[in-house]
Formats: sequence, structure tokens, C-alpha cells
Amino acid sequence: MKGDKREEPGPDPEPAAPQQPTEEEEALIEFHRSYRELFEFFCNNTTIHGAIRLVCSQHNRMKTAFWAVLWLCTFGMMYWQFGLLFQEYFSYPVSLNINLNSDKLVFPAVSICTLNPYRYTEIKEELEELDRITEQTLFDLYKYNSSNTLVARARGRRDLREALPHPLQRLPVPAPPHAARSARSATSSVRDNNPKVNRKDWKIGFQLCNRNKSDCFYQTYSSGVDAVREWYRFHYINILARRQDTSPSLEEDALGKFIFACRFNQVSCNEANYSHFHHPIYGNCYTFNDKNSSNLWMSSMPGVNHGLSLTLRTEQNDFIPLVSTVTGARVMVHGQNEPAFMDDGGFNLRPGVETSISMSKEAVDRLGDNYGDCTENGSEIPVENLYLTKYTQQVCIHSCFQESMVRECGCAYIFYPRPHNVDFCDYRKHDSWGYCYYKLQDAFSSDRLGCFTKCRKPCSVTMYKLSAGYSRWPSVTSQDWVFEMLSRQNNYTIKDKRNGVAKLNIFFKELNYKTNSESPSVTMVTLLSNLGGQWSLWFGSSVLSVVEMAELVFDLLAITFLMLIRRVRSRYWSPGRGARAGQEVASASAPPLPSHFCPHPTSPSSSLPGPAPAPALAAPPPAYATLGPPSSLSGSAAASNPAYTPEEV
Repeated sequence: MKGDKREEPGPDPEPAAPQQPTEEEEALIEFHRSYRELFEFFCNNTTIHGAIRLVCSQHNRMKTAFWAVLWLCTFGMMYWQFGLLFQEYFSYPVSLNINLNSDKLVFPAVSICTLNPYRYTEIKEELEELDRITEQTLFDLYKYNSSNTLVARARGRRDLREALPHPLQRLPVPAPPHAARSARSATSSVRDNNPKVNRKDWKIGFQLCNRNKSDCFYQTYSSGVDAVREWYRFHYINILARRQDTSPSLEEDALGKFIFACRFNQVSCNEANYSHFHHPIYGNCYTFNDKNSSNLWMSSMPGVNHGLSLTLRTEQNDFIPLVSTVTGARVMVHGQNEPAFMDDGGFNLRPGVETSISMSKEAVDRLGDNYGDCTENGSEIPVENLYLTKYTQQVCIHSCFQESMVRECGCAYIFYPRPHNVDFCDYRKHDSWGYCYYKLQDAFSSDRLGCFTKCRKPCSVTMYKLSAGYSRWPSVTSQDWVFEMLSRQNNYTIKDKRNGVAKLNIFFKELNYKTNSESPSVTMVTLLSNLGGQWSLWFGSSVLSVVEMAELVFDLLAITFLMLIRRVRSRYWSPGRGARAGQEVASASAPPLPSHFCPHPTSPSSSLPGPAPAPALAAPPPAYATLGPPSSLSGSAAASNPAYTPEEV
């Protein structure tokens, strides 16, 4: 344009000499020279929100303090939330998942007993003797003639061959204290002032002592019926323990004498569908569809017509009436590979009644290890499985009691399996086993034996929920031809039509079954997600920000370590320089922050172009980046520093 002057190019400036790389630029690993420099670098370059405010507001102490307090509070709140998340994770919570399935179901095992203990031939005489002693005891205590033989010819204890140990006795009840007696008489009615009946002032029981007779106690009962039954049962167990062969005889194993008819899914049963065992109290027992069956029964349809139907003979033969005082049968539903605990899970059937039991299956899958106190197969339980079947909590508890019985009393209880080389308890061989058993039973009930603590629940359990309905069978109009057919086909001699037979139906009411399974409520993925959510909430950062924090901690430790090494070297290798080195470290300040991080307003004069001022000469700062001595000093510096000697290098 007009008036403009073209600037004449001046002489070219001399090219600057290439700058030689310093030792710090050539170092592979270098650290900041001070904590302040490290902190300012971290705040200016980190991705954590709010950290840059700690250095950008350095000219305003109020803002710096505000942001410092806010940053520390946020940091504390975040790690408080972290603590809650880790506490929840290490408490190992579980979630319950309920699934409904529908499929063909395996029919469970069904055990049924006669409620009529068998009188074995080899101990028949001893049982008859026990009956005679019991009759005499009832006459002595209650003046009750229990048989016509006793009325015709009274038999005293001197007529018996020998007296049984632990006789049943009448024990007086201790009188109440005087104060209680006075309070009771003050508020007594007219009936209380009448003379009391003597029979109400005593209990019935029998005495049990230890081996050396130093400790004895009475096993007493307020009911005479309970006392006589328990006393008879105690002696019956001792007599039964003398049998060499505990397996049932062929005469007992006659299914037709107890079960008149058996059908499953409209098909008759056969001998391959059941097994036989004997219970000391419940008599002959039969298990249908157990693990020894040739083919397990499958239910493909619900309803009474597709289940198990049994016609039972419930007439009592009066084999041992003092052991069993009920009429009917006892039934239990359980798994194929599980023993039948008739005392624990069975229930009685009424004679003259058709009992229809509908079932629903339910499976439970628990988490083991840290999530629950359960066991997979019982291999880690410190109790030997005496039943040789699938592990269940009942199997473990009964095995634990039998182990305690063998260990404390020296014999095995006849109701549970016998360990190898151990005899069943009999007071002819173990005279104090009754004392030991009742003491042990009391400790077992209060869990002082630790059986309930040792025996954990299995992780996988299959349960059958039962609901029963009852109806009179046979009806009044049909009972004549029903009993006539039973007498013709099964040789059933009719004595008492109403109490002689019973009918049982067991079936699935539906093929839908419920599965309750546990799953971890807080997994590792959930924990990391929650931790990331809290970190983003309070700091707005990510995983790389966590790495930056770790880098900051590492740099702090490295600088501290290098300073300590420098101080030690200055003290032991360069005497006299320790104080100056400390002053150099204290006086070293971080370079000013770049303007693009923390922009500040500047004066107009500062923005005018002009020649750059020459840098002032200054002593190089101490090199904390390396562990070696300073590389070199200028000649003038070396000359002006009399403390510098060749030995320091």
C-alpha cells in the first residue's frame, strides 16, 4: 500500500549453537526436586476434578483453604463409602432364587411299620419273665391285676427265678417349703382342705447308679403309664441286645401278613419293589422304592390313581403290648438313599380310615464355603457316618450320639447302627450303661456333646411336603363285601372289622416342583462397579485416576528415599556438607507455573516486545535425580569453593 515502507532484510543472525543435552534430560528415570514441585505437577496434570484449584488459587489463601477442606472432606466421604462396600462384600450376603419347574418326578421311598414289635423265639422265655415281673410290679404299686393268671395264683417276687436290676419303685414327692405351704393354705378353697389322696404324693421311677455306686439318681415320671412303659422298654432293650443275629427271620418277612394289597400307577407291586428291616419298637418295616429296587418308580401324572396305594392289616397281635400301646401303622416318606428315621419324621395311620397323602417336591441348593454353614457330602465333618448312606444332618447327629455312647459308656445303643467290634448295651455286660445313657441323653438334648454344632446342614436337600386327608374306610354299606373279599383272598380272620384294616394312598398333587437356590448377592464385578460409581460421584474420575494416585504415592516415597540417601552420603562421605546440603534442599523452590495452567492478568508493559534479558548466573541446584556425585563444576565455581576437594567425587 501507498506509504508503506518495505523493510530491508538485515544481516542474518548467527545460528545458535546446538544445546547440549544435560544429565537430567538424558536420565531414564527422573524425579521432582521437592515435594512442592511434585504436588504442583500432580494438581496441574491429574484428571481428578478439583485438584487444580489447590494451586490455581495460590494467590487467594481463602480459596486455597476452602478447596483444600472440600477436597479432604470429599476424599474422606469416598473412602467411608468404600469401607461400607467392602464390609458388605466380606459379609458374603446371598440372594434367594426361586424357580418353578415341571417334569416327570422320581417317586420317593416310602417306609411303613406295623407298630407291633416281634417276640423273637430265642428270647421268648426272657420276655415272658419280664411280663410276669411287670404284672407283679403293677399289682404292688397300683393293686392292678393285669391277667387272670395273676388273680388265680398270686405270684410274689420270691417265686421268680431272679429279680431284675433297677426295680420300679414308688418315690415320695418332697413337700413344698413352709412359706409356700402357708401361702397356699391361706388362699385355698374348700376342696384343698379335704384330706389328700396318698397316690398323688409320690412318683414312679427306677434308680440308676454308676460303676462304683458313688453317684445315683432316680429316673422318675409323674405318669404311671409313662414310667411303666419306659421301665419295660429299658429291660426290653437289654434282652433284645442278647440276640446274636439282628436280621429278621423268614417268618417275619411275609409281606402278605401285613400288606394285603399294593399298587403303584395301577400296577401291582412285586418283591423287587420293597425291602424289609426290623425296628425294636415299631416292629416289622417295609421300604418301597428304595435304592435297592430294580427300577425306581417315576410319576408322569399327578393324582391318587398314579401314586402308591396300600391296604394294611392294623390288627394288633398283642406280641408285646407294654412296648407298643397304639393301633395302626407308621409311615414315613424320605429319599432313596436316606435311612428311615421313624421316630423323627414318621406319623401314624389310624385303623378303619383311608388316609390320602398328597406330596409336593421342593429342592434347596445352598452356597457353601464363606456364604453358608453347609457341607457338600459330609467328608469334612469330624463324625463317622455309621449308616453308610447319603449324608444328612439326622444321619450325622445319630452317628455322633452313638460315637459318644461308645466312648463314654463302652457299648452301643441298639437303636442306632453298631460300630465294628462293639457290643450292644446290656446290663449283664455293662452294669452301669443305663446311668451313662440317661446322663448322656441329657447332655445331648442341651447340646453339651456338640453334635448339633459339628453336624452341619447339607448344601443340597430334597424335601417332600405332605398334606393328609382322612375318610372312613370301608363305609358302612360296603364293609361286608370288602371284608369278605379280604378273608377269601388273604385268609384274613375277621375279629374287629373297624380296627383291623386301613388304607393308604400317597401321590403327587402336581408335577410342578420348586427349587430354592442361593447365589452371591455381591460379586467381584458388582463390587468393582460400586467402587467405580462412588469414585466417579465424589471425584469424577476413572481407573486411570487411581493409577495417578498410585504414581503420586510412589513418587513421594522415591523422593523421600533419595533425600535420605543424599543426606547419609553427605554426612558420611563429605564431612561438612551435610548442613549446606540441607539448606540447599530447603531453599530449592519449584519453577513458576506455566501460564496456560493458571492464567493471571498481567500489566501492559509486560506484554511489550523487547530484547529478552540475559539469564542471571546461578549455582546449579542439587541433583536429586541421581544417586551419583555431581557431574562437574565450572572452573570458577570450583575455584571459588574451597570446600570442594577431589575426595568428594
